[in-house]
Amino acid sequence: MAIKFSAHPKSALKNYHNVPSGIFRRCNHCGAKFYFHKSGKYHVCPNCGYGFRVTARQHLRMLTKDFTEWDADLTTSDPLSFPGYQEKVKKAQSVTKLKDAVLTGKAKINGHAAALGIMDPLFIMGSLGTATGERITRMFEKATKEKLPVIMYTASGGARMQEGIDSLMQMAKISQAVNDHRAAGLAYVVVLMDPTTGGVTASFASQADVILAEPKALVGFAGRRVIEQTINKKLPENFQSAENAFKNGFVDAIVPRAQQVAVLSQLLAIFEGQKWGGQTNEE
Repeated sequence: MAIKFSAHPKSALKNYHNVPSGIFRRCNHCGAKFYFHKSGKYHVCPNCGYGFRVTARQHLRMLTKDFTEWDADLTTSDPLSFPGYQEKVKKAQSVTKLKDAVLTGKAKINGHAAALGIMDPLFIMGSLGTATGERITRMFEKATKEKLPVIMYTASGGARMQEGIDSLMQMAKISQAVNDHRAAGLAYVVVLMDPTTGGVTASFASQADVILAEPKALVGFAGRRVIEQTINKKLPENFQSAENAFKNGFVDAIVPRAQQVAVLSQLLAIFEGQKWGGQTNEE
C-alpha cells in the first residue's frame, strides 16, 4: 500500500514559524553548522576552535566571578555631533549593557589580583572612541597606583570614525599610560580576540610584555582588500590570522578560551614572584 506524504502540511508550517532563531549556528571561520549548545560555555566552534564574538560581560564570566568594575558611567560626548551617532550608541548600550566599548575593573583570577580590561566587539565593532580610550587610560593609571599587572582583552575594528581626530588621539593617550605602567616595573598581558585591527593593533594591543591570542582570531591593521590594492599583490590566505602572527613571532602563544584562566593565573603567579623586568625582590 502506497503511503502519501504532504510536502508542506499546514501543521508543519505552523510549527516552523514557532522555531526560535539561533538554534543552529554557523562558524564564521570554517563554515561548519551545528546545534548552538555544542559551542559550550566558552562559545567556540566544535569543528575548528574559533571563538565566537561575545559581549564583554559574557567573556568576563568565562574568567572570574571576582570583579569590581571601574568608571562604569563614562560615555561619549558625541564631539562631532555626528548624524545618527547617538542612536547607534544607545542601541549598542542596550545590546552590551555597557556605556561604551570596554569593560574595565579589578579582578582576581584564581586568587591572583590584576586590572582587567575587556573590549566588546558588539559595541560598534569595539571601535576606539573617546570614552573607550579614557576608560582604558584610567585602568592603567589605577593599576600603576595600586601596583597591579594589567590583562587586556582586545577586539576592535579600529578608531571610531564618528569621533574623528578625538578617537585617534586615544592611541597616544593610552600608550603613554602603558609606558608609565611599565616604568613602574609592572607587567602587561594582552589577549588578542577576533578581530583586533586598526589603531588598537597599532598601539596598546602591540605594547604588552606578553601577547596571547585566541585561535583563528583576525589580527592586522588595514583591511585585506586595502592592502592588496595598495601593493598590487594577492595576500596569502592566512595572512592576518593569529596563527600566522604566532609563526612570525608577533604573538607569544595561541591560547584557547578553555585554557585562558590557567595560563593567565600562571603568568600572574610569575609576576607576583618577582618584579617584572628582571629585578628580584632581594635587589
